[in-house]
Amino acid sequence: MRRYSSSSSDAATPVPAPKHSDWATLKTLLPYLWTYKWRVSLALLFLIAAKMANVGVPLVLKRLVDSMTITATHPQAMLILPLGILAAYGALRLSTTLFTELREFVFARVTQRAVRTIALQVFRHLHALSLRFHLNRQTGGMTRDIERGTRGISSLVSYTLFSILPTLVEITLVLSYLALHYDIWFTVITSAALVTYIAFTVVVTEWRTHFRRTMNTLDSKANTKAIDSLINYETVKYFGNESYEAKRYDDGLMAYETAAVKSQTSLSILNTGQSLIIAIAVTLILWRATQGVIDGKMTLGDLVLVNSFMIQLYIPLNFLGVIYREIKQSLADMERLFSLLDENREIADAPDAMPLFTSGAQVHFSHVDFSYESNRQILFDVDFTILAGTTTAVVGHSGSGKSTLSRLLFRFYDIDQGKITIDGQDLRSITQTSLRQAIGIVPQDTVLFNDSIEYNIAYGMPDASKDQIIAVAKAAHIHDFIESLPDGYASMVGERGLKLSGGEKQRVAIARTLLKNPALLIFDEATSALDSKSEQAIQTQLKEIAKNRTTLVIAHRLSTIADAEQILVLDHGRIIERGTHGQLLAADGAYAQMWARQQAHPEEAQAVSPPSISQTPFVEA
Repeated sequence: MRRYSSSSSDAATPVPAPKHSDWATLKTLLPYLWTYKWRVSLALLFLIAAKMANVGVPLVLKRLVDSMTITATHPQAMLILPLGILAAYGALRLSTTLFTELREFVFARVTQRAVRTIALQVFRHLHALSLRFHLNRQTGGMTRDIERGTRGISSLVSYTLFSILPTLVEITLVLSYLALHYDIWFTVITSAALVTYIAFTVVVTEWRTHFRRTMNTLDSKANTKAIDSLINYETVKYFGNESYEAKRYDDGLMAYETAAVKSQTSLSILNTGQSLIIAIAVTLILWRATQGVIDGKMTLGDLVLVNSFMIQLYIPLNFLGVIYREIKQSLADMERLFSLLDENREIADAPDAMPLFTSGAQVHFSHVDFSYESNRQILFDVDFTILAGTTTAVVGHSGSGKSTLSRLLFRFYDIDQGKITIDGQDLRSITQTSLRQAIGIVPQDTVLFNDSIEYNIAYGMPDASKDQIIAVAKAAHIHDFIESLPDGYASMVGERGLKLSGGEKQRVAIARTLLKNPALLIFDEATSALDSKSEQAIQTQLKEIAKNRTTLVIAHRLSTIADAEQILVLDHGRIIERGTHGQLLAADGAYAQMWARQQAHPEEAQAVSPPSISQTPFVEA
């Protein structure tokens, strides 16, 4: 059955993430951090202690300079007082570093645990989303959004707690000291410079933000094209379109390059303006301090103190533009990450959903209507029962709705009308986990993980023993092939299993389904990629496996389902015939015509996999 998205354009154009405000994004993040409220509180105490020690350094330096002006009539003070001040100076320097490191040590677990928790939550949520979402997604762009989003959390916390907040604490302490001990102009000039600097930085950075957003979007698009092209490597090779793919990728990189140049130009404007504001402020401050020394209102130590304060304040402020930009960027990245959590699950367990309890796994489709799109119905009043322990086969032309039945059984979609039950339990009233645990499928298009053969077979039961894995591999007639490989069961299958042939992949799929040992089996063209000899051997084994299980077989070759207890003939989403093989032949209808055609032209029934570079033998790296 073809797969249809909710919109024909969705597959080509990524759905824009819903826009959040920065405060909304922060509000989403805070609960993850506040889980460790005691660590957060302790880190804040260390932060304040570090800044108090840092502000104390210029004060001690002032005392040291002033002490050097003591007259020669007190030589003993020249020996004792400076030594004490020097010791205090060194202690404060050490304290600043010590408290800063303690703050980072205490807070490290908070940041990393928040990143881990959010990343895991997004990962689980993505697996909980419907098949419709995953058919429309663009993997490259989505993975880049997740990567940037988790990195953005670390950056935001780091810049906020370790740069912005310490600077604000230090500004408060310095302004308070200047207001209490010096001419009001020192406070006025410093405050005016800070307000101007921050306002300029915020305004220009806000202007630059859309450049960064554009860069993010273009980066994701370019990455999506690259990954999609590499995933479909075989198709590119089949049509010799390497140059075409390179051009598509380069078009994306060129657009990104243009946006990046604009972003860098605007950054230069920001840095120049910040430097101008700082230069004017420092010049005015030193002018007032120098004048105070000349007028006798201030000592040399005061001049050194004010200069040290300005250096300590403006050095971190020099990076405020970069920090603020990175914070805005982190918020934008987190916004896209959290937007994934906002994606509607579509298929969710009911609040009172119960686990599935099977006592034979009788399946009933009761007058089922279904549409992938609202304007294109796929199934019409489908009604049939698969008795427990029996096999029902579904046949029909491509596009008739056969594979849709298996997707509905797995509840990848909810039906429009009617009801589907297993042992009388409506699929919408049971948990999806228990439902899917009870069903095993061997799909027509088998996709494997880029791991070992053993891992892929064991995926049916991750805690299976090696003996169990070997037993099902033998049952699937793939054990001898695996043993012939240089690395045996440890042999890697490559991306999507491309190092195996189509038939070998289907045998692995059969083996892992056998290992799962489900109550309900679905064979969706399970032997379509096998040669006639292998098919006969596998079919015999599948019949043995299906003897005591409820089985749904979706088939193209009618010879493989001739002994099914019930055969359904689908045409354009409707059941037009049903019965046993003999009954349907006697009816001389659509099934009989299909049978006659396949008997006359058996090659039409031979579903052969397309040529594939994946059918190359294993090559040792």
